[in-house]
Amino acid sequence: MAAGVVYVIMGGIIKVRGVGFIHRLLPPVVVGPVIMVIGLGLAPSAVNMAVGKSGDGAIQLVDGSAALWISAISLIVTIGVSVYAKGFFKLVPILAGIVSGYIASLFFGVVDFSPVINAAWLSMPNFTMPEFHIGAILFMIPVAIAPAVEHVGDMLAISNVTGKDYLKKPGLHRTMAGDGVATIAASMFGAPPNTTYSEVTGAVMLTRAFNPAIMTWGAITAIVLAFVGKLGAILQTIPVPVMGGIMILLFGSIATVGLNTLIKNQVDLHKARTWLSLR
Repeated sequence: MAAGVVYVIMGGIIKVRGVGFIHRLLPPVVVGPVIMVIGLGLAPSAVNMAVGKSGDGAIQLVDGSAALWISAISLIVTIGVSVYAKGFFKLVPILAGIVSGYIASLFFGVVDFSPVINAAWLSMPNFTMPEFHIGAILFMIPVAIAPAVEHVGDMLAISNVTGKDYLKKPGLHRTMAGDGVATIAASMFGAPPNTTYSEVTGAVMLTRAFNPAIMTWGAITAIVLAFVGKLGAILQTIPVPVMGGIMILLFGSIATVGLNTLIKNQVDLHKARTWLSLR
């Protein structure tokens, strides 16, 4: 909740100062590499998952040889559907990759259905009221600055992908404050914080589904389905290599957005001033 308050305050500052200073503070020569770092920084987690490990690489969840086959199938099918599919199927490359990877996982026998068997059809999420401790609050206030900076980078990335300047409409101050209000609301029920997710930029780039209303209906659907215990258990049975293969593509797509930002704005990397800006 403290981090959410910081977000709202930063949204107010941007409203007063205007979005112009963001462009001066973050010109294309800075934005491009920042977007690339977001994608490439997430890549190790995707690689770990693709070889059957947890995101941090600490635990081997699936046998490495089987995981490579599963992640490769997920990745290849996602790319194939994205490039060659026609009509409706052009919109569902990620779903196609998940389904194909899941089928491959069944073939390798790495899917555990015990969570589905033990789960109830309808279940109430475990809501938890917040507790306030000044030490934790003071710790979270500076921590909130890092995802706030990423928020700006993600907004610039999604603007480049869709061809619309979301920093002006609806406005960076609104999106920043929206993140804050959502995080405050989530913390009232013990839910995790809300922030922009770089993965979604890659997903939007693949599906070309640019209408923000899709996210609204997706959120409403997710809230309703959260009460279906069996569905949540089924999603938990998806082995990590399936998502690892797809995330390699998503994170790589984010990095290409950053590179395209440099190319589109004709940034000359040979100039000494450019390297000073990057430093």
